[in-house]
Amino acid sequence: MRQAVLFFLCVAALAAQPPKMTTVLYGASYYHEYMPYERLDKDIELMQKAGLSVVRVGESTWTSWEPREGQFEFAWMERVLDGMHKAGIKAILGTPTYSIPPWLYRKHPEILATHLDGKQAAYGIRQNMDITHPVYRHYCERVIREILNHFKGHPAVIGYQIDNETSNYGAAGPLVQANFVDYLKRKFGSVQQLNKAWGFVYWGQLVNDWDELPARDGILNPGYKLEWERFQQARVTEFLGWQAKLVNEYKRPGQFITQDFSGGLHTDIDQWAIARSLDIVATNPYYPVQDDLDFAAPTLTDDVARSLKGGNFLVTETNAQTIGWDSKGQFPPYDGQLRMNVYGHLADGANMVEYWHWHSLHYGQETYWKGLLSHDLEPNRIYDEASRVAHELQKIGPRLVNLRKTNDVAIFYSIDSYHGIKFMPFAERTDYMTLTHQFHKALYGMNVGVDFVTPESADLARYKVLLVPPLYVASDATLRKLSEYVRNGGHLLLTFKSGFTDESDTVRSTMAPGPLREAAGIHYQEFSSLQAPLGLKGDPYQAGAANRVSNWVEMIVPDTAKALAYYDHPFFGRYPAITRNSFGRGSVTFEGTVLSDALQAKVVAELLKAAGLTGPDQQLPEKIRVKHGTGNSGKAIHYYFNYSGSEQKFAYAYAAGNDLLSGKAVERSQQMTLAAWDVAIVEER
Repeated sequence: MRQAVLFFLCVAALAAQPPKMTTVLYGASYYHEYMPYERLDKDIELMQKAGLSVVRVGESTWTSWEPREGQFEFAWMERVLDGMHKAGIKAILGTPTYSIPPWLYRKHPEILATHLDGKQAAYGIRQNMDITHPVYRHYCERVIREILNHFKGHPAVIGYQIDNETSNYGAAGPLVQANFVDYLKRKFGSVQQLNKAWGFVYWGQLVNDWDELPARDGILNPGYKLEWERFQQARVTEFLGWQAKLVNEYKRPGQFITQDFSGGLHTDIDQWAIARSLDIVATNPYYPVQDDLDFAAPTLTDDVARSLKGGNFLVTETNAQTIGWDSKGQFPPYDGQLRMNVYGHLADGANMVEYWHWHSLHYGQETYWKGLLSHDLEPNRIYDEASRVAHELQKIGPRLVNLRKTNDVAIFYSIDSYHGIKFMPFAERTDYMTLTHQFHKALYGMNVGVDFVTPESADLARYKVLLVPPLYVASDATLRKLSEYVRNGGHLLLTFKSGFTDESDTVRSTMAPGPLREAAGIHYQEFSSLQAPLGLKGDPYQAGAANRVSNWVEMIVPDTAKALAYYDHPFFGRYPAITRNSFGRGSVTFEGTVLSDALQAKVVAELLKAAGLTGPDQQLPEKIRVKHGTGNSGKAIHYYFNYSGSEQKFAYAYAAGNDLLSGKAVERSQQMTLAAWDVAIVEER
């Protein structure tokens, strides 16, 4: 039990990137152990016929690996991997640590998570343990080492997935609380420093010794709560770094280590910190289809995954047929949508797309989360469409793999600010994540590619425009970094509440917006909630019915900034709602309120135009999306998607090329036609 009673924060070395892939991988998670009858040969035959090239195996059934304590079984997986290898299908092998076996729970119920309300997690659900508990770690290490030692030489295995969609699972029992104190000792050094950072003098809560530190359960102090969230994130980072270190002892050159994040941006884990222990990032995007398919949500997930290590990523799970833990929302994709979605991920930089899963389950909670095969386990409409995609990828996958994307726009993401605003919310249904998604959706709707950066990101200068959701919690160093970004020529869109508190979530004693004041060219001393939405005088952005703001007003006083819009209100009308300040070689646009989605899109569009980042992509029909990159051959590739049920026409605006899917030549300014739910991939000549 080397990972022991005391929690430690692992600072993982930056993992080396695996060798570049030679083609796009396409497949599904496969669980032969879930099948109602023996059909391994039949499944492999169907996979071969469909053209699938990869499966993910092994991560979901600890009891199949170790049915009784210390009794390890490998023959069942040997059959699977041997069969896949014979068929030319690669495998990603998972560590099975996210769902503990009944014998382990019965022997050591203490490893289940105890939550802040004092209740212990029940057995029956997955992901219900304290991932830092030394007893849990002991059994994890043993099963991981047994599996990897047995299969380390298997030629089918190209990589390893550590755990599965890992989080902290809300563990907050006595052991976690004790680990938190040790974490604080390392970070603050003394209780005096902690008292000062958190303002424990308030309500007379100064602590004189670490033993006096109260448990998290009833705490209201924002600084304490913020550090607790950081600690919980660090627990997950350390756990996955620990697993990666174990796997690295066994993996062969050319094999990779990955971890599959559930979709979107996370606030319970630090995806960027975890990624440092991985060779390549994986993600599991799920999203609505049929008439609701616009691919905005999976694009955000993909953009995050690509940003974590600044390169290609894997899709380890995504929609095949229908999804859901019950049968109320069963919406299979229309014809063409499954195919579109594969190319949507590839256009974002994915090197692999896998479905969850190959077959639909006949029992358990995920009975209606259907795979490529339905419950009858026979080929069907979805299987046929996946087969079409697979055979296309056999031809053009080598040209599409390792797509390189270079974006001029980034969104500045701060987990701390999410939590800081959550502790002190400014509205009922609008929060930090609402506004982050609003920025991304605006850019997606304008066909503008975007990356995500964080306060720890080193290279901001590569971006011409940086969009900053409310940066409520930030150190002076972070705010100076943003100011220098502007001074050196960047264009910053800054939002209300930015710079209000320091890294301990303590309000600054300088005039708002603190260290950002000079760059923004404004200051304010008052703010107000809004009882009802307001318009902007004269509709300056021509937003029509969407010319409205809500929730919050910062009473901005321009210093050197120019007012771009004022509130249409007898009192608030004296204050600008939006300003812009020239600073150094760049500019800061400041929003002192919450803009409607359509108004925000107008403001972003105006800023992009001022920065010289608009062009033909912004003139495309509403339902056409385009994404760009540089392909494996070094040539520019342009993906066009028709997210509608009707034919769409548009002008191709780039250098002459060939549509890789149809084989037809495409000339600059040529009129192109896309059928309903169809895609074109033009590679420049």
